[in-house]
Amino acid sequence: MARLRTPDTIQALYGDEAPVMLRWFSVPKEFFVATSNASAARPISRDLRQISVLWRFVRPYWRCAVGAALALLVAAGSVLAIGQGVKRVIDGGILAGEPSLLNEALVGLLAVIVVMAGATFARFYWVTWLGERVTADIRRALFDHILRLSPAFFEVTRTGEVTSRLTNDVSLLEVVIGSSASFAVRNLLLMLGALVMLAITSAKLTLLVLFGVPLVFFPIMLAGRRLRRLSRASQDRLADVAAFIDETLHEIRTVQAYVHEPVDRAAFGARVEAQFQTAERRILVRATMVASVILLAFGAIGVILWVGGNDVVAGRLSPGALSAFVFYAVIVAGAVGALAEVMGDLQRAAGAAERLLELLKTEPEVTAPAKPTPLARPARGALSFEQLTFAYPSRPETLALRDFTLQVAPGEQVALVGPSGAGKTTLFQLLLRYYDPQAGLIRLDGVDSRTLSLADLRGAMALVSQDPVIFAASVADNVRYGRPAASDADVAAACHAAYAWEFIERLPQGLATPLGERGVQLSGGQRQRLAIARAVLAQRPLLLLDEATSALDAESERLVQQALGELMQNHTTLIIAHRLATVQKADRIAVLDFGQLVELGTHLELQAAGGLYAKLAALQFQR
Repeated sequence: MARLRTPDTIQALYGDEAPVMLRWFSVPKEFFVATSNASAARPISRDLRQISVLWRFVRPYWRCAVGAALALLVAAGSVLAIGQGVKRVIDGGILAGEPSLLNEALVGLLAVIVVMAGATFARFYWVTWLGERVTADIRRALFDHILRLSPAFFEVTRTGEVTSRLTNDVSLLEVVIGSSASFAVRNLLLMLGALVMLAITSAKLTLLVLFGVPLVFFPIMLAGRRLRRLSRASQDRLADVAAFIDETLHEIRTVQAYVHEPVDRAAFGARVEAQFQTAERRILVRATMVASVILLAFGAIGVILWVGGNDVVAGRLSPGALSAFVFYAVIVAGAVGALAEVMGDLQRAAGAAERLLELLKTEPEVTAPAKPTPLARPARGALSFEQLTFAYPSRPETLALRDFTLQVAPGEQVALVGPSGAGKTTLFQLLLRYYDPQAGLIRLDGVDSRTLSLADLRGAMALVSQDPVIFAASVADNVRYGRPAASDADVAAACHAAYAWEFIERLPQGLATPLGERGVQLSGGQRQRLAIARAVLAQRPLLLLDEATSALDAESERLVQQALGELMQNHTTLIIAHRLATVQKADRIAVLDFGQLVELGTHLELQAAGGLYAKLAALQFQR
């Protein structure tokens, strides 16, 4: 893409030719794709069945899960056995005045406690290990799936939102797997087991407990749906915060250059406050629910203790039995309260699971066939664009290409020129199969690109763009990106071929020098030469150059042009260029306008034809 110029500047420079040049230099509004916050359109989670998605990740580790379940059963049974030990100590030891029975009861109680401690250790270890293992697998599965998604997905989904799902949402599921789920099952078992022991100890008091349990569950059911909605909304607002941070920090130089910090601080503060207010409402509902459960549960225990105390005084119940009953009643109350507390985690996890399911269910718009056609190796690099018609999914009413046909011979250098929005970059995107055309097809070495595997198709091409991508890694790792197995000697040779070695050898650690995020330590020309070195090392037969020199100063452009001259030898090359001086030596020049091929020929032929190319070439060279 050429440097953007204001309409007034172009009018002053080109006079009557300004309308043509405005189209040549400007970026059409269709180029920009508005991002949207997809979270606003998501349905809320209505039940906890969303968490069932976790089972497919837990299933490979079923032995660990079974071990944790058995340990949980033993630990819960040990807790219930303590109640009987308390009863025996009081009735058989203290009240009976038999020290030997007291000793036996104490030894038995200690044995139960030791078993409980061991079972608790096993449960905690296995459950926590399972949570960490499954979380790692979920993140890997999500990342693998995201890498398969087509660019169209990222046109309408912000990177920060996807990052939030990979981090925050998965962390919520880790809480469920690693603690909340086993905690909930443990307390459910304790509650059911304690109810059975209550019935054995005193049927009358058990009826009172059973009457109180529904009252305790009432606030849980009442607050459940509202808590689900607020949990989901809280995660969505957190995704908004993450997306804003990601966007602002990536463009921090533009932010500071335009002194936009006060506006961004206010915008970020508004997002943080929105997230806080949503979380505050969720916390209020959850705290109210837990407090109501505690009030009702322990209030019921007080009533039961009063009724049981009267039975002891009347001789209808032994002190040990009452103590055991109170012990079990406390277990029931504590278990119900714990379930109410855990319910909040489960509700939040249900919302997180729903968001992750949405991501996992998103299918890429471009897929490889089940049985792809093999591509001859090495590929010759012959290209055929046959009657291509294409409109981007985000703007289907605007055709980016119309009935475009072009043949490119192996080893040929073809330049694509034309105004912004004419369809040049769209051709690259279709060639790389980021999208598929609505009509027509592309052949590589005579094979329909849609029948090839994506790895074979894209593996035949090396791309050098106007704004080269530099990763936060070392020089060597950036150059080696297209061929990870390349040796350091191969990397150095590619850097020499790209005229990049002269600045690499001056870096503190040479090839091992970290370049920082997006290569902030390098100039534009240096980044471009590294991108060319990457393409040299990749050794791919088809070379795609997208405005590779348009943003460089004269000296950097000279070095980059030398590097490109070396690189283009024996490669089929497609060159996108606005600066016509850079493509005069191309074998052929294809002129596009409104998505159509309007002229085709050499520089001299097109100048002699007196068409659009000749007019624009005259304006550029005259200037």
